[in-house]
Amino acid sequence: MNDEYTIDVKNKALGRVASQVALILRGKNKADFKPNVVPKIRVKILNVSKIKLTGNKMKNKEYQRYSGYPGGLKTIPFQKMFESDPNKTFIKVVQGMLPKNKLNKKLLNNLSFE
Repeated sequence: MNDEYTIDVKNKALGRVASQVALILRGKNKADFKPNVVPKIRVKILNVSKIKLTGNKMKNKEYQRYSGYPGGLKTIPFQKMFESDPNKTFIKVVQGMLPKNKLNKKLLNNLSFE
C-alpha cells in the first residue's frame, strides 16, 4: 500500500506547509500510525521557489553548524541558502519538525521535489 501525495506550496506559508509535510511523512494522518515504523508514503512538493515567507525570515534567520574545532562555527543566512537551493532549505525546515532519531533520514528519503 503505497500512498503518494502531491502538494503545491505556491503562495503558502513555509512553516505551515512544512509541518503538514512532516505529519504526512510520519503517517500520522492515517489510522494505522506506528511511531517506530517508516510508512510507505511518498510526498512530492511543487513550486518550492514560490513559497511565501512571512515575517523577517530572509533577513534575520540563520542556520549554524559546528565542526567541533576552535573557530569552526559556520553561519549561513537563510536568504543565501534559499536563493542557492530552495529545495535544500525546505528539507532543512521539515527535518527540524521530524523526530530526532534513526527514522529522521529514512523519512526524509520519501520527500521529493519537482
